[in-house]
Amino acid sequence: MTLIQPDPTAFEAEAPARGPQPYVPLPPPRPYLPEDPRLKSPVVATLLSAMPGLGQVYLGYTKQGFINALVIASLITLLAANAGPLTPLLALFMAFFWLYNMVDAGRKATVLNQVLHRLEATELPEGFGTMGFRAQVLGGLALVVVGMLALAHLRFDMPLDWIARWWPVGFVLGGIYLVWTAAMDRKN
Repeated sequence: MTLIQPDPTAFEAEAPARGPQPYVPLPPPRPYLPEDPRLKSPVVATLLSAMPGLGQVYLGYTKQGFINALVIASLITLLAANAGPLTPLLALFMAFFWLYNMVDAGRKATVLNQVLHRLEATELPEGFGTMGFRAQVLGGLALVVVGMLALAHLRFDMPLDWIARWWPVGFVLGGIYLVWTAAMDRKN
């Protein structure tokens, strides 16, 4: 059996004649940048916002997240209490606000990631960060009060009927707190 070696010049006639190719330098290798742990997934933020406010809390907008949760909880409470002729309007507003909450979380995650991908120093979007000292104290006190009420009801059989009559006081106190913090921020 005889092996036939191909003629290397046979293929050169079939290929078009090419002149010398210009030198194109390769781009320099990118420096290794470990992934920034502050990056947030827009998809996760949007999905977490199915529970209103949770997507904003995931992104670091804790104050807005708690306000969004409070708005939805208030609307659900009003709808459960039969708001009469306002029921369709409140239901439509709740649906809109719920969807807005989800879209807002996804957009904020995208903007946050764009800011973090820039290599020069930039400012993060307004409102980003953890809760301030006052909000932490207020949130902690609210958890203590709710926990104590639940403990008193479960452990000592304390009736909670009065909460059904006095729950709007929580909105009044929350509104007073928001007005007070806005006035203090403006003063500073």
